[in-house]
Amino acid sequence: MPTLDWLNRATAFTTASEVPYRLLDSVSAHGDAAQAANNLLIQGDNLEALKALLPFYRGRVKCIFIDPPYNTQSAFEHYDDNLEHSQWLSMMLPRLQLLRELLSEDGSIWVTIDDNEGHYLKVLMDEVFGRRNFVADVSWHKRVSPANDARYFSGDHDHVLVYAKSKPLWQPKRLPRSEEQTKYYTNPDNDPRGEWNSAAYTCAKTADERPNLYYPLIHPRTGKEVWPKRTRVWAYSQEAHAQHLQNNMLYWGVDGNANAPRIKKFLTDSGDVVPRSIWAHSESGHNQEAMLEGLTLFADGRFGTPKPERLLQRILHIATNPGDLVLDSFLGSGTTAAVAHKMGRRWIGIEMGEHAATHCLPRLQKVVAGEQGGISQALGWQGGGGFRFQRLGAPIFDATGAIHPEVRFATLAAFVWQQETGQTWDAAQGQAGTPWLGTYSVFESVQRLTDGREGAISLEMGGAGPHPNPLPEGEGERPAGAALHSLPLPRAGEGRGEGVCSAQVLRSRTAYYLLFNGILGDKRPASGNVLTRAVLDALLALHATTPHPEAPLVVYGEANRLGPETLARARVTFKHIPYDVKAR
Repeated sequence: MPTLDWLNRATAFTTASEVPYRLLDSVSAHGDAAQAANNLLIQGDNLEALKALLPFYRGRVKCIFIDPPYNTQSAFEHYDDNLEHSQWLSMMLPRLQLLRELLSEDGSIWVTIDDNEGHYLKVLMDEVFGRRNFVADVSWHKRVSPANDARYFSGDHDHVLVYAKSKPLWQPKRLPRSEEQTKYYTNPDNDPRGEWNSAAYTCAKTADERPNLYYPLIHPRTGKEVWPKRTRVWAYSQEAHAQHLQNNMLYWGVDGNANAPRIKKFLTDSGDVVPRSIWAHSESGHNQEAMLEGLTLFADGRFGTPKPERLLQRILHIATNPGDLVLDSFLGSGTTAAVAHKMGRRWIGIEMGEHAATHCLPRLQKVVAGEQGGISQALGWQGGGGFRFQRLGAPIFDATGAIHPEVRFATLAAFVWQQETGQTWDAAQGQAGTPWLGTYSVFESVQRLTDGREGAISLEMGGAGPHPNPLPEGEGERPAGAALHSLPLPRAGEGRGEGVCSAQVLRSRTAYYLLFNGILGDKRPASGNVLTRAVLDALLALHATTPHPEAPLVVYGEANRLGPETLARARVTFKHIPYDVKAR
């Protein structure tokens, strides 16, 4: 696959891994306290903020929308948009890498850009997300009137590059029919079934390809035979045509003298429509509309280059359902968060400048209070919900790897779980108030040739490597322990291949424990955070109550007082805090 090359490209590919993890310090909470935890407004550098989110939100974001600086060689009040081309690419790459990690397997990312960097961004995103996961380059008509002062062309549209994390898993929603699309439905013959439009009665097949669709119809006015072209036959069989005649489904033109019929398509039977790749400003908003929204919200302090709420509404309608998590790491004036909130989505917004506090914060407070701008009236928005305002705090690990004193159990647990499993930790995977973080199972696909008999799949069989989505117990579609069941094999010749069967079997299972921050109730340095004989006995007693007490244990602690033989007998692997916790 072709790739871009630019100055400092190699360095840009390692930038994300070198960014330190940081704490997120809570500044304030707004609105309903119970719902405020669902939504985050974060002030700080978006690269560091994305890294800070990774242990807690990896693979959980359903839709990412970003409106990055366009690199248009002009200065904006809130952005330094005049970046040299290679610097712009080096700025975008590590952010796209982290955004991909945060995106769910069935999620999508939408990026607005103009022609200055749009085509380079397309190639860069092909490399980060995979060319096979490219969905569309949507052209959004952003101007109501042309820019007559332009020297060459009026830049009337922006690109919206759309990628799926995994295209086969992404299921975009269709759009409701617009007034423009429904105006073509009429009822000239007073059909009791209501308004209808007509569609061609032929299809793009030849008579040689579909001889059964090449037959004559009888014209209702002339009584003569009407044949389709041999290069484009009827779209319906003779049996279906007979049903259409009986149900008054054919339309022969205004005066009934058309050379060929069309078929009625009733509005009541027409569902939502597939999104198209050109979005008119009449349906998706435009720059002037966005600026008017900004003036209403911010008066003289409006943000320079906002996006209209209707554009975000359209994107979130296609890409999400209520309750899904939406992320915008170039939040700007807060449009994405405002629209997501009004549409009942959870959201995370990141902005680095002071306008995170001067623009985004008051705007989102107004949303919670029920402001009626933008899409509010169309949605019947009356306010509600809540959010938390946070700022980037100190690095979790210092230069020597020591853990910041403000780090608490849940934060370090998220890092340990991510390090060991590559997944986001959920406290529900373990047992609250105990060191048990959860038990993690990895599955693999296996294949076996059959000789016509049925049998059980052996765990000793070789496989094709780890399952692409190994699951902690209790998550996903595979029930815990399902891979241990006896699975009947198809007889030879059945299934996908001749005598071949595949299944998911257990590869490994490990329980993880963390001794930190006095989780056992004893905060003395030499006790609750240290693996002693008494602590080990307590862990083993707890382990016996978990769903898989046969699983070996990995225990993280600040010190170990036990010998290797004792650990081996208990099937325990000890890892030292902070040295065995990855700082990056």
